[in-house]
Amino acid sequence: MKLLFKQRILSLFGAYDVYDEDDNVVFTVKGEPSFNNMLRIYDADGYEVGHIKSRLFSIPATYEIYEGDEYLGCIERQITFFKPKFNIDYNNWSVTGDIPGMNYTILSQNGKPIATVYKQILRLADTYELDIIYPTDALYVLMFVLAMDIDKARRTNSAS
Repeated sequence: MKLLFKQRILSLFGAYDVYDEDDNVVFTVKGEPSFNNMLRIYDADGYEVGHIKSRLFSIPATYEIYEGDEYLGCIERQITFFKPKFNIDYNNWSVTGDIPGMNYTILSQNGKPIATVYKQILRLADTYELDIIYPTDALYVLMFVLAMDIDKARRTNSAS
């Protein structure tokens, strides 16, 4: 299953649309004004299916994941020198990325690929292609990509 995750250019608090291979909207993501970078995820019918928020003042950076109102766990950025690495505690996935942090592979506990995420370059807004092995993992893969995007913005803002 392939999904295309596009950030809306003119969005005050962060908004994203996620399209399938036929260019149908599968998910919509809307940011809320808050101190913990809250993003709510809606299905194609407009029902909230989950949300993600960053823990304030956490080192390393940690992002809480909710499916509906149920807390699933968190995604935590590992402190590394070259390649970005994330741990996902609620399903024992791990994530490794390339040096510039634009492409990622999500791996199961036994090291098998769950999904690959590619950042498309030369776009006005952040755009990611998600290649997901099992469609039932789509929401969880999307939650990781959102955490990655929040993390990237967090590091960019702290560097300036």
